[in-house]
Parts: sequence; structure tokens; C-alpha cells
Amino acid sequence: MEPFPHINRAYANTFQPGKLTLGLVVPLEAHRSDPVPNLERHIERAHRADELGFASLWLRDVPFNGPSFGDAGQTFDPFVYLGALSGATRQISLGVASVILPLRHPAHVAKQAASADVLSGGRLLLGVASGDRPEEYPAMNADFASRGDRFRDSYAYIRAMAEPYPRGVHAQGTLNGGADMLPKPTGGRLPLLVTGGSRQDPDWVAQNSDGWITFPRDAVSQARVVDDYRARVAAAGLPSKPVMQSLYIDLQPDARAEPRPIHLGFSSGIDFLRHYLRELQTLGINHVALNLRFNSADVENTMQLISDELLGEFSL
Repeated sequence: MEPFPHINRAYANTFQPGKLTLGLVVPLEAHRSDPVPNLERHIERAHRADELGFASLWLRDVPFNGPSFGDAGQTFDPFVYLGALSGATRQISLGVASVILPLRHPAHVAKQAASADVLSGGRLLLGVASGDRPEEYPAMNADFASRGDRFRDSYAYIRAMAEPYPRGVHAQGTLNGGADMLPKPTGGRLPLLVTGGSRQDPDWVAQNSDGWITFPRDAVSQARVVDDYRARVAAAGLPSKPVMQSLYIDLQPDARAEPRPIHLGFSSGIDFLRHYLRELQTLGINHVALNLRFNSADVENTMQLISDELLGEFSL
């Protein structure tokens, strides 16, 4: 099986063709219906996830706590938090899923992301998206309707920043080759994973992304969209690229407990979760970011259970 390209340490340690690895979504706590987590022992839990052998930790870019959305993410700015986590961990990949490019200037994103990548020893994975919270755009004097165009312009700008003394004309700034931006990413470029469609043509996503972040679906639908993405990558003459998805879980004490649906996931025993992950692996999913927001059991115990029961099979 053709290997994925090597971009940086995180990309190599998280993604491998034909394999599925497991990560965790921060905050590592069950805050259920409360949109704002209390971040209890958050650094301690991140350190523990690293020790247990999880492949990654995933942050989100949520600038405002919008009541209509009901989710404030980890509350900390993702790039500031990446700095804290890079010092508190040693091996685990550190991802953002995803930075909302239309709400940030691409020069800042490029410098912040490259800084986090270098300071963590190449452990950065950068998901990017066009954003789906309309109330955030007026607060930043940004146009919601044109966010797809701004996303694409930002993407090209960030790619250019990896070059020495970059040149290029972009809607958000002209790069005339007279100034360089430092530091450069450890692998020569940032690993950019596009989330969903990000208001782009599917061929653009396949050709320009370093991987694709998608959402849980039934097996038939997931197989169809994963196959479509990879077919478009192949049609462009490019090497295969990884696909990852999120998943909310609520692990029950009975290992054989049957699944019941929850928001973007399910509540079940560990046996069904294992079965589900094996099915995803056969469909071509390379990484699953587990979200414990609705977990009813103790979070540390659940992390330990997943490590004991699943990481031996779902790790590189």
C-alpha cells in the first residue's frame, strides 16, 4: 500500500494507509449540556493522554461563546493553548480542528502555526475550515456570504509563507519577496487538513488538502464519501491522503452494552466501540478523534479503558 507523504512528525505518527489511530478532543471532561467546560485538571489530563499512547489531542477555534450553538470549545485560544500543551507533553500530536480561516489574517495563522510546530518538535496538525457560526462574522467585520473566497485566499497565502521570501498577490496582502516570515515549519510546510467542504469544489479540496476531516455517518454513506475523496485525489495524479473523523462517545460500564444514539455518536459498551472502529478502518478512515463531552463515567477511567482495550489495536 502506497505510504502517505511525509510532512512532519505529527503527520507520520497519526496517519498510515490501512490503519486507524485514536485521538481525543479537548477539553478532556464531560460537561454535557453546559456549553462551557470547567477545565478541571486539563493539563494533567493532556499529559495523561500522552502517557497512555493516544495519537493526538484536538483543539477547536471558537472565538465567541454563542448561545445558539451551545459549545464554547476549550475556551482558550487554540494557538496559545498549543504552546502550553507542547510544553506539557512529549509524543502526542497536537491538532486544531479547525482554524476558521476567514476570521483570522493568514499571516498570523502561518506564523502561529509554524511557531507551534517548531516549539513542539513537529507535532502540529492544522485543520482549517470556512466556519459555520454566522454570529461571529459581524463581530469581526467579516462577510459571512463570501467566506469561501476568503478561505481559499487564506489557504494560498499560508502555503506561500513556507517559501523563503515569498511572492504572490492575495486579497489579504501582496507578498513582494522583500520580507521573509520565520520560523518555517519543521517539515517544509504545514500539514493542512481541510474540514468538510469549506465551501470549496470537491476537486479543489482533494487537490489542495494534505488530508480531509469529515463527520460521522452511517457506514454506506461514509464509504461513499471517503471513496469519492480518494478517487478525486487519484484522478489529480496525487499520492493518497488520510481521512479522519470525529466521534462523540459515552462508554458504559457493561462492555457488551448495545449502542444508542447521542449527538454525533453513540453510547455503548467497549465491545461495540471496537466493532465500530474496525468497520471504519475497513472503510479507509485513518484517524478518529473521540469526544468525551457526554461521557457518563469518570473521564480518567474512560481514557484508561480505551488505552487498555483499544490502543494496542488502533495505534501505529
